[in-house]
Amino acid sequence: MAWPLRISKISALIALITFAGFALILFAMGRPPICACGTVKLWQAVVQSSENSQHLADWYSMSHVIHGFIFFGLGYLLRQSFPKLFPLGVILILSILVEGAWEVLENSPVIIDRYRETTISYGYEGDSIINSMADIAWMIVGVFMASRLSWKVTLAIAVIFELFTAYMIRDNLALNILMLTVPIDSVKDWQAAGTSYWLTGKP
Repeated sequence: MAWPLRISKISALIALITFAGFALILFAMGRPPICACGTVKLWQAVVQSSENSQHLADWYSMSHVIHGFIFFGLGYLLRQSFPKLFPLGVILILSILVEGAWEVLENSPVIIDRYRETTISYGYEGDSIINSMADIAWMIVGVFMASRLSWKVTLAIAVIFELFTAYMIRDNLALNILMLTVPIDSVKDWQAAGTSYWLTGKP
């Protein structure tokens, strides 16, 4: 049977080893393997919950897919100048390295405290390992989607994801970056005033 992916088997192996390596790093950091609730859910709907960022997918999974779009786009630009140095397999490996590094940083005390201080994630305590690895996996999905879709379709999907999550939970990738880097009180107040069930768990 033909190899189904548009990357070499050696690139796939390196990507898998890199992926697993970040799981080991997070474990060494003392991150919990799964949610403290003792279960693993496919989907966690409520943002302001101790179970957010603890399961396989949540509202922020769409942001990680967009990460994949962005990483592929940057890799594509590099490939235009250095086609032999940046095949899809290399772009994928580099994307996993960047996303994994963010997952490690995101679960460091400095970023956890930053989330608590400047965003609506008041009780944020970091991700479970399974959630962090799922986030990297969602990013990988984004890389492969972008590699097969036109840039216009990819951009349209990203915009839809951003508008949809902004409407549903008053947060998205752009707002998350804004509030982590240059927090604005009026934006935080608007986010906190959300009454959607998906944000608070309350009707």
